[in-house]
Amino acid sequence: MQPQEIFAEAYDKHADAIFRHCYLRVYDRELAKDLTQETFMKAWKHYGETEEKIENLKSLLYKIATNLIIDHSRRPSSKRTDSLEDMVEFGIEPGEDRSGKLKDELDAKDALKILEHVKDEYKEVVMLRYFSDLSLKQTADALGISENLVSVRLNRALQDLRKYLRNYERI
Repeated sequence: MQPQEIFAEAYDKHADAIFRHCYLRVYDRELAKDLTQETFMKAWKHYGETEEKIENLKSLLYKIATNLIIDHSRRPSSKRTDSLEDMVEFGIEPGEDRSGKLKDELDAKDALKILEHVKDEYKEVVMLRYFSDLSLKQTADALGISENLVSVRLNRALQDLRKYLRNYERI
């Protein structure tokens, strides 16, 4: 298969997931589109510059996207917009039965709010593993850390979340 075909197939297969990954971190639809596009451009450039075979293109895409998000957040001019309308608008088509989808979105929003109570390093692992549905190895590859460290961070994040939820229930 030609490199162009490989990347066209990867784009078709992973673009929506990379967009969601970006959007759930920057909360800006246009910025998420730009970051998604830049992710694929950087992956293509990397593919052309390296002679080694890319073992896991999906992990590489998530790693590039995560690094772009981090770079963007470090820029002084970056700002987050947490518009509820934008969040509700995300992924809803007019005229469709929204009851199940809306419930899932509300559950996801609740989960994101709860995740605000854990350290960023734990949050990133949880989001890649459970929201983006990456395996432990893919999560490790995307973050440039070991699978063992991913497991440790997941475990600690879940402990922190349990502790937070127990305290929340007492209120």
